Amino acid sequence: MTIINYRKAIAEAIARSMREDPKVVFLGEDVALAGGAFKTTVGLREEFGPTRVFDTPISEQAIIGAAIGAAMRGLRPIAEIMFADFLGTCWDGIANHAAKIRYMTDGAYSVPIVIRAHGGAGLGFGAQHSQLYDGLAMSIPGLKVVVPSTPSDLIGLFQSAVRDPDPVLFIEHKALFDVKEEMPPEGHVVPLGKAQVVREGSDLTLVATGAMVPVALAAAELVQDRRIDCEVIDLRTLTPLDMHSVLRSVEKTSRLILVEEGPGICGWSSEVAARVADEGFWMLDAPIRRVCSPPTPTPFSESLESLWLPKAESVAAEIESYW
Repeated sequence: MTIINYRKAIAEAIARSMREDPKVVFLGEDVALAGGAFKTTVGLREEFGPTRVFDTPISEQAIIGAAIGAAMRGLRPIAEIMFADFLGTCWDGIANHAAKIRYMTDGAYSVPIVIRAHGGAGLGFGAQHSQLYDGLAMSIPGLKVVVPSTPSDLIGLFQSAVRDPDPVLFIEHKALFDVKEEMPPEGHVVPLGKAQVVREGSDLTLVATGAMVPVALAAAELVQDRRIDCEVIDLRTLTPLDMHSVLRSVEKTSRLILVEEGPGICGWSSEVAARVADEGFWMLDAPIRRVCSPPTPTPFSESLESLWLPKAESVAAEIESYW
């Protein structure tokens, strides 16, 4: 049995896609010679050479612009943005070009690029290096959004993302780098738009993504002693959004709590809550609740950042307040 952690799963996911398709190229800041700022792309340049894995200037606009042009000419670029926060500097290319070119050319061109970004809080990187941008990204038509929580899902979802004809934002959570799991077999593919029930339960549904999935699982264990049986759903992708799995679970449990890292204002939990209220209101025995971060920038202070992030204990307290 081979064990792989989330950090090394990133390089494995990229390598599998590049072995499968010679049209896949990989570009970004320090991704080649240095093996990535977080050592997530070690060995790729050595295996695939400098014409397929190459470093770029320190310019997110240049990275995304080059990737869009390459995609329109027949390649399938993987573009790394070192921190998800830096997506703001190239948002025009992502939101106004990559996401809209297929629509605006009536399908004459597509932009099959995967935009990888390291995101998330919990490691003391401060307000400008700890965001996810997931909720903001899912509001852009034409852009798919993926937030894997495990090494095997990361590898499987990445294969689907590279094969997709549209641009995909693939957010890798920094706080999950050391999470370990058995290496999935060759050919492992996880479809976009399919959530996973990671814990069966009958009393309440918890929905989470990324680093909040282990938080939700831990909260479910905390309330087990009170004989509250929680079902936990990992959405895995925000666009497409698998509302069918969420509604099916709520139909069984009649209660729903959404756990989101970051301020909940206009986040993915707002959308899911609205959809459940609209499509599944009569399934509910109690109001939908959300556990999110306060509406502030991410604190740099370790103690304040810890308070800012949702914790298993705060989710458990919200669960217990139902009874």
